[in-house]
Amino acid sequence: MTTKTDNKRFKTNLKPVTIDSANEAQKPHLENAQKQTGMIPNMYKNMVNSPGLMETYSVGYDHFRKNSGFTPVEQEVVFVTISIANGCEYCAAAHSFIADNMSKVPVEVTDAIREGREIPNTKLNALSEFTRIMFDKRGNPTHEEVEEFLQAGYEEKHIMEIILALAVKTLSNYSNHIFHTELDDMFSGRAWSRD
Repeated sequence: MTTKTDNKRFKTNLKPVTIDSANEAQKPHLENAQKQTGMIPNMYKNMVNSPGLMETYSVGYDHFRKNSGFTPVEQEVVFVTISIANGCEYCAAAHSFIADNMSKVPVEVTDAIREGREIPNTKLNALSEFTRIMFDKRGNPTHEEVEEFLQAGYEEKHIMEIILALAVKTLSNYSNHIFHTELDDMFSGRAWSRD
């Protein structure tokens, strides 16, 4: 049996998992999140229903953060761009909060992405635009689009890292879609709606 909502989007009947209700495969993921962030985000409580999905997300996310060659500001530009493109209200808010408070992205940059406007920084605008191209074209940019990206100061290796970010955000964004993940209080100041 599935649950119907007013807006016709599917909502799963799977329930969020807590440390107390977690099985042996789920518990380490939740404990790790608690240790790293001091909390267990609602998104993780939902994603861990599939420990394989949670682990794949965590490993990919960690590699992107540590090895992408993008600065923390650039990383958030990529993540916010993808989350907005996917219409993920949870990740748009969470990454906007991270952008503001941890990665130190200028608010006008994050707001431009959230509002679909040009970013007032040429290099970051090129990064966001190319990320959107990779999303829209399912990884099939033209030679000209790649050349513009490279001319902005990036390298071909960065294209691979955008693919990694797209994969990671697909896992979290799609999970949030089927769960209609409730926004954690700490992210509520940066709530975003796809409507």
